[in-house]
Amino acid sequence: MPIEHPAPVPDSSVWVGRSILILAAVLWSLSGLFTRLLQTPTILGIHEPALTPLQIAFYRALFAGLFFIPFLRRRDISYQPLMLWMVLSFAVMNWLFLTALARGSAANAILLQYTAPVWIYLLSVFGLGERADSQSLRVIQICTLGLAVIVGGAWMQGGVDDGLIVAMATGSGFTYGIVLLCLRQMRGESSAWLVTLNHLGAVVCLFPFIMHLPLPTVNQLLFMSVFGVVQMGLPYWMMARGLKSVSPQEAGVITLLEPMLNPLWAYLLVPEKETPPITTWIGGALILGALAWRYWPRKRNVVK
Repeated sequence: MPIEHPAPVPDSSVWVGRSILILAAVLWSLSGLFTRLLQTPTILGIHEPALTPLQIAFYRALFAGLFFIPFLRRRDISYQPLMLWMVLSFAVMNWLFLTALARGSAANAILLQYTAPVWIYLLSVFGLGERADSQSLRVIQICTLGLAVIVGGAWMQGGVDDGLIVAMATGSGFTYGIVLLCLRQMRGESSAWLVTLNHLGAVVCLFPFIMHLPLPTVNQLLFMSVFGVVQMGLPYWMMARGLKSVSPQEAGVITLLEPMLNPLWAYLLVPEKETPPITTWIGGALILGALAWRYWPRKRNVVK
């Protein structure tokens, strides 16, 4: 069966898609801030009783999914076999990420999940038959180097001795790449429908693991409703919209802004505990420099 390649889109649409993806990365990066607020004594008083990472993940996904239900229209609802793979990949991604987060370092879990651009590039080129892009390949190589520096620094700071945890976190990056590719392939479908499917599917998968735990307080539930909508629901909707005009390889690279901004918000909240090591600055410079080189607007040469 011949492979259908997406039709070219206008430059203006591409830059709108890139802007949407940048905003999505910024909102995603707030996960550390929201989580710290749930775990740190503040004037909000929502740190007690202590919540497990699975509880936070369950209610975050639940509120994110419920938020989009009123916006669904009958014509939005559809089914194709690829949706099942997308939902399963999304659920597995959350399970792997949360397990690595609960058993190991949060920084390592977040950063290793962002090996996704490497998997996206490999799956797109070798699995879907898309043409290799030398510029994207260079950017991915530089970004991978930057992530390696950051992860290496995190290991030296805290240490990760369990290879299974590292494998799970990397696996979350692989499944995250599959989710992005599925969203790209189904860019003609309703973004709200795809986002709702992913989040409520994750809720179904996580429910057996939290059903025996006590319910959070009312204030915690209200906070997690904001957490779910602002930090998780809206960014995934933006990702689905951005992928209508931006390739999954480029989307994966742009959203590498998230692991760079995440430690910044944590530092602003708890500076005495969250001061980034020098390796974070070095790795961040590599990643942001590669992004600036690849996506900074350039004037085109006009042949007269």
